[in-house]
Amino acid sequence: MAQKRKRMVDILMDIVGGILIALGTYNFAAAAKFPMVGLNGIALIFYHLLGTPIGLVAMLLNVPIAIACFKILGRRFFLRSLRTILITSVIMDYIAPMFPVYEGDRMLAAVCTGVFSGLGFALIYMRNSSTGGMDFIIMSVKAKNPHLSLGKISFAADMLVVLIGVVMVSRDMDSLIYGAIVSYLLSIVVDKVMYGVDSGKMALIVTDYPKKVAEQIDLLTGRGATYLKAEGSYSREEKDVVMCACNNKQMFTIRSAVKEIDQKAFVIILESNEVLGEGFKPH
Repeated sequence: MAQKRKRMVDILMDIVGGILIALGTYNFAAAAKFPMVGLNGIALIFYHLLGTPIGLVAMLLNVPIAIACFKILGRRFFLRSLRTILITSVIMDYIAPMFPVYEGDRMLAAVCTGVFSGLGFALIYMRNSSTGGMDFIIMSVKAKNPHLSLGKISFAADMLVVLIGVVMVSRDMDSLIYGAIVSYLLSIVVDKVMYGVDSGKMALIVTDYPKKVAEQIDLLTGRGATYLKAEGSYSREEKDVVMCACNNKQMFTIRSAVKEIDQKAFVIILESNEVLGEGFKPH
């Protein structure tokens, strides 16, 4: 029963995610005539040049990439992704055209494309699936490099597709800018939805006054700290490093708290999802 319920939720998330991705691609990006990201972006190029269905072309492009990435991602992830690919492609070609096409300001179209598509991809990623194609490549890179966030890998891959779209379809600088905005927003939304708005930062503070710094951080933010023993490779001097996890909003306060105690303190800030090494585990 639990397995059946999980499968139903997975299918529901595929449908919701597919609708969001289709709306971003067909109803906003295609109408505004700027490049989209991922394999949908490549399918969009064929749509503009030849008038071919976006969903069908995206599904056909998935085949060689899926075969190439099969061993890395595993059988179960591969089969889940095939289901997601089919659902998303059908929605793209048959459901999205039923909704009105946005023909207003291109900047608003770029924002809606990035947000809607980012939400759709995040929902699908969170159910341990993908829409195939570029996702297979992204997930393969993620599997090999779990310290990298999905959003950052996606941004690099998507910008390549955006450049191809600009060169082959629009050939104007505005389209390149809008494509970059879409790619950036999409990656931000994916990371924020998957890792949480408050996933925030990890601060490593090298200071001569670790206890005072930790007390000040606790006083101003309510965040506890951890002392790490460290030794300088050159001086061989032992020091306590203060480690503190916080959300994005608290990082400025922590910086200020450190400087109030020790102006010479060295503060290293890391993305918490990178520190934790949250890896996408397709197997």
